Amino acid sequence: MKRTTRNRLVAYSFLLPNFIGFLVFTLIPVIAALGLSFMKWDSYSPMRFVGLRNFQTMLKDSSFKIAFWNTLYFTGLTVPLTIVVALILALALNKGLRSVKVFRAIHFFPHVASTIAVAVVWQFLYHPDMGPINQLLRLVGVSDPPRWTASVTWAMPAVIIMSVWKSAGYYMVMFLAGLQGIPGHLYEVATIDGATAWQKFRYVTLPLLTPTLFFVLTMNLIYSFKVFDQIYIMTEGGPGRATMVLVYYIYLQAFVNQNFGYASAMAAVFFLLILGVTIFQFRLQERWVTYLD
Repeated sequence: MKRTTRNRLVAYSFLLPNFIGFLVFTLIPVIAALGLSFMKWDSYSPMRFVGLRNFQTMLKDSSFKIAFWNTLYFTGLTVPLTIVVALILALALNKGLRSVKVFRAIHFFPHVASTIAVAVVWQFLYHPDMGPINQLLRLVGVSDPPRWTASVTWAMPAVIIMSVWKSAGYYMVMFLAGLQGIPGHLYEVATIDGATAWQKFRYVTLPLLTPTLFFVLTMNLIYSFKVFDQIYIMTEGGPGRATMVLVYYIYLQAFVNQNFGYASAMAAVFFLLILGVTIFQFRLQERWVTYLD
């Protein structure tokens, strides 16, 4: 056997377990879910082919429309807020402060902690009567503080605040890695040329941080679209349908209402939504790089 062929076989043997895992736990379930989206099935009765009826039902389902817009609402606020907070933290901790490692660990800890545990703690913090947040607001003169997760208006902002707090530390570490990869002499040259702090950020930091920025944007978008744990623990989609998001509604249809065909149809639409956003993002990245150049 030639050395090249032998080396390829060795390489494929290392990759094979991952390919098998992807095939069994990802590819086959995705194909099965796509096929199930054209069926009516409650896990007890035999499957029955219904064609596009599940997708037609989706267009008339008010709960699906609300869940769709709530998902966009959550993502539209969570993603930019998380990126801004993470970038500000990274810029602050990249200045060589004392005990910087301690501060990094403190900000990164929320990401390591279990989402379920964090959601339970924030649920207590948001308690309208006994929660520390409202008690603090009353101390500073707010006589009628928000009822947070018990309010139709404030429930989604409450979940967004918790999600930003939990995710910012993780993306901060990514931004720190990107910032530390920028050569220091570029800032020295900019200082000699009389550049202000904003000009250094605009013309040095931001262009060289673009790959990291778009990676963070991609990961954060995917995470935000598939939000589930916070909703399940803190609000259960309520009050009313104020925090009903797509993944939680898919869960209700599949495992509570036993309507697996309809849930699979919504999952297929959800997949197309994420795919479309990802393609748009890569197109935007190309234009952004061209603009910076």
